[in-house]
Amino acid sequence: MSVRLKDPDAVEDWTHDWSSQLASGETISTSAWAVVPSGELTVDSNSKTSTSTSVVLSGGTAGKSYRVTNSIVTTGSQNPQHRAITFRIGER
Repeated sequence: MSVRLKDPDAVEDWTHDWSSQLASGETISTSAWAVVPSGELTVDSNSKTSTSTSVVLSGGTAGKSYRVTNSIVTTGSQNPQHRAITFRIGER
């Protein structure tokens, strides 16, 4: 899992390209985002294409870290797949 530094006043976006994890012809059906701990780092918006997912985040408390997880279900599977990134909040 990777770690990304985010200023508490910045609005950041993160995109994950799932194409290398999808079987031939498989596409993303649903995408959901979760932030742990919740309440300070906020999901402002999210979107998906047939092969990638994106999220826009704001807020967070300086000195804290948040795990942001994207869960998808694809046309070829009923089992969700997950990818996560840690955002460490600090002044830039």
